[in-house]
Amino acid sequence: MVPEKEWSEKKEILKSPEIRVDAPLRMVETAFLASTGSLIWFISFYFPAFSPVLRIFFPVPIALVYLRRGKRAAWMAAVVSGLLLSVLMGPIRSLQFVMPFAFMGVLLGVAWNRHVPWIVSISLGALLGTIGVFFRIWFISILTDEDLWIYIINQVTGIIDWIFLRIGILSTPSPFYIQIGALIFVLFNNFLYLFLVHIGAWLLLDRLGNPIPRPPHWVQVLLDYD
Repeated sequence: MVPEKEWSEKKEILKSPEIRVDAPLRMVETAFLASTGSLIWFISFYFPAFSPVLRIFFPVPIALVYLRRGKRAAWMAAVVSGLLLSVLMGPIRSLQFVMPFAFMGVLLGVAWNRHVPWIVSISLGALLGTIGVFFRIWFISILTDEDLWIYIINQVTGIIDWIFLRIGILSTPSPFYIQIGALIFVLFNNFLYLFLVHIGAWLLLDRLGNPIPRPPHWVQVLLDYD
C-alpha cells in the first residue's frame, strides 16, 4: 500500500493548476494535429491537383506534436490519424498513410527534438520512406494479385536503356543491375522528398514557434532566409 504521506503529496501535485490546465490542452492539441494530418492526406487523395504541395506536409503535423507535447502524444497522434482515416477512407488507405508517413512524423519529431543535422534526419527518413514504398508494393500486390515490382522494374529498365543509348552503350543491362537501379531510384526519390519536407517544415514551424534545426548554410543562402 502507498504510505499516507506519499499519497497526499501525489494528490497535491495532481491538484496543481498546471496539471489541470495542461492535460486537456495536450489532448485537444494532439487530436487537432492528428486530424490535420488526416485531412491533408484526405484532400490530397480526392483532389490530386493539390497533391504535389500537400504531400510535403504529410508527416509534419505528427512531428509538430512530438516537438510540442513529446513522444507519447506523437504516437497517440499517429494512431488517431490512422483510425480517423480508417473511418473516412477505409483501412487500406489508412494503412498507406500510417506506413510510412505517420511513423515518419514520429521519426522526424525525434530527430528535430534532438537537433540532429539535416543529413542524418533526411537519411533516416529516406530509409523509412523506402521501406514504406516496398511495404505498399507488397501490400497492394497481395490485394490485386499482381506483382507491382515488375511494373517498377519495367519503368527503370526504360530509364536505364535511355541513359545507355545517350552515352553510346549498346548492351542491355543485366536484371541484377536493373534491380539495383530500381532500389537506388526509390531511395533517391525518398531522399529528395525528405529534403523538401525539411524545407517546408523549416519555413512553417519557424513561424509557429517550434523551429527545427538549421539547414546547411548553402540552403539558407539559396533561399535567402535568415
